[in-house]
Amino acid sequence: MVYNFSNLKKSDLSASPHYLVVGNPVGHSLSPLMHQTAIDYHQLNAVYAGLHLEYNEIAEFAAWCNRENFLGCNITIPYKELFLELVDSVDKDAQEIGAINTIVKQSSGLTGYNTDIIGFMEPVLDLQHLFEGGRAIVFGTGGASKAVKIGLLKLGVREIVFVSRNPAEKNTSDNSAHIEFVNYHQWQSYAEEAAIFINTTPVGMHPNDDDIFIDRRDATLFEDKICYDLIYNPVMTSFLKEADRAGAVIINGLEMFIQQGNRSFELWTGKTFPVEIIEQKLNHHFRNS
Repeated sequence: MVYNFSNLKKSDLSASPHYLVVGNPVGHSLSPLMHQTAIDYHQLNAVYAGLHLEYNEIAEFAAWCNRENFLGCNITIPYKELFLELVDSVDKDAQEIGAINTIVKQSSGLTGYNTDIIGFMEPVLDLQHLFEGGRAIVFGTGGASKAVKIGLLKLGVREIVFVSRNPAEKNTSDNSAHIEFVNYHQWQSYAEEAAIFINTTPVGMHPNDDDIFIDRRDATLFEDKICYDLIYNPVMTSFLKEADRAGAVIINGLEMFIQQGNRSFELWTGKTFPVEIIEQKLNHHFRNS
């Protein structure tokens, strides 16, 4: 169920314990399907819904967060940075990223977290030995890339090359890694010594399934490498199809989506997702959509 703020205020949901995913738009989000499955599995007295929020409603929503029946929320585009101003405190990782995707309601007030970091890390933990101490190439420099950067540093990567259509004028460095920015005509020269390639752009996301951000001829550079796409719909993007043909180890964004949600749910409830059941629900959705 997706509400606009006016409808939410008049709805039965407003008088019931509820969690929300807040964004503009949110009609495409699978967070309600995923989180409601977990809520029902644990037999919790709550409903999870989507909220399409306009910019001029943010202040009023901030007051909504103090209502007794509001239990917490996820935040998606375009409010991950703006909502930093709504919370009373911010987790260290979220502060470093400069964006939150989860609000947790506590006795001390509202706390902002960014669970994208742990979501990103979880699917590659078993492969960490293949890229620890090495080079990663990250396509895209938007909000998602910031969480990926912190995740890679936590996993021990020593060099990160960000690929952007408008690379920064000068490189920046980090205490733990060398950071470099290049354009889409330069990344190829860094590929041989890279161990992992990550797409953080929306290119190839449904309904534009055939789009790809690289020249397909360059996919040969992915042989025996790890290729990770944060996109989960479709589960097999054009990037991953080309990487698979080249002989890469491929990872789609579905597990990241589940794991970042799992961490949010754990922060709210102290309980974890029934991951296998949720995977079945999501895969059923993709097959029938």
